[in-house]
Amino acid sequence: MAAGTYNFTLEQGTTFVRSLTLQENGSAMNLTGYSVASQMRSTHDSSTVVGTFACSLSNATGGIIQMGMASGVTTNIEEGIYVYDVEITSSSGGGTVKRILQGTVTVTPEVTR
Repeated sequence: MAAGTYNFTLEQGTTFVRSLTLQENGSAMNLTGYSVASQMRSTHDSSTVVGTFACSLSNATGGIIQMGMASGVTTNIEEGIYVYDVEITSSSGGGTVKRILQGTVTVTPEVTR
């Protein structure tokens, strides 16, 4: 399964929340026994993590992943365009890692402080 591409906007100083439903062959993928992680960086090869999305399986059997970032974290991210991806890791089968989503994050500046 190739990773999907989704580009989105993150508003500086706000709470970011996204719910993703992972499907495989037209049905929800059972994510029982998986963990999920996501980071954003200025470029693909940057060693500096700009932000880490808090990720959880809100409904593992329904394939639902919750991604979030607190307003206290988004406040400190500078305006600009970043890259991110989302990876799932199986706890069985040797810890297989699959990238499921990737793209760009456009951070827009906060005015109200």
